[in-house]
Amino acid sequence: MPALLTILLSILAMTGIIAVRYLLSSGGFALVTRITRPGIYAGLRAQIGREIGWSLLSAFIFALPAGLVAWGWQQHGWTMIYTELHTYPLWYLPVSVLLYLAAHDTWFYWTHRLLHRPVLFRRAHGVHHASRPPTAWAAMSFHPWEAMTGAVVIPVLVFLVPIHVAALGIVLAIMTVMGVTNHMGWEMFPRWLVDGPAGRWLITASHHQKHHEHYRCNYGLYFRFWDRLCGTDRGLSVRFAEPAGGHSSIPPSVTEAA
Repeated sequence: MPALLTILLSILAMTGIIAVRYLLSSGGFALVTRITRPGIYAGLRAQIGREIGWSLLSAFIFALPAGLVAWGWQQHGWTMIYTELHTYPLWYLPVSVLLYLAAHDTWFYWTHRLLHRPVLFRRAHGVHHASRPPTAWAAMSFHPWEAMTGAVVIPVLVFLVPIHVAALGIVLAIMTVMGVTNHMGWEMFPRWLVDGPAGRWLITASHHQKHHEHYRCNYGLYFRFWDRLCGTDRGLSVRFAEPAGGHSSIPPSVTEAA
């Protein structure tokens, strides 16, 4: 089979995988939201439709480098992905996951800040912030230009940092779950974690929601390290605090413009 056709098939297969992963994860958390917090997405049918449309387009854009890398790995042994468990010491498995998450978080923080520059915000990042309020379907709702900035991270890292294929799966699972849960409109994690020592460094919906409320703060993806170091951490959204005897609710609108 000609190489070009094989590459195209790899990209199409990866598009399907990413699209199905998005639909299952976002759809699953949207269903949980509907059951546990009925009415939270009321009146957002048109917005959710746009979020799904942009996200499926993003799935194709993410699949372009991913499909090429998958083809190169399978056909030519490109990348530093390994399958034999003892190729590296066992202690390296969790270390590699942390390295990938830290590198991804660093790239995301600085590109995210750049996308909030007025010109780039109007031309690209505004698509994501058009979700007011964001829902579980907004995790991949990006303009194609923004999707390109996110699509290159993992494909580049697999050429630079060794990782077991299972550890890479964990990285992708964390990326998917955090992307969805940070946007779904309520805090999934218990308050003792969010408000405790771990919550001072980990990003959950309570932290990222404040970014969607005030825009120029809380730019990180997984960790609060860069926000805290660069003075852009504005803490947690008070609207996500659990009221006595009830659930927190998503804010009805974004009150501060970019």
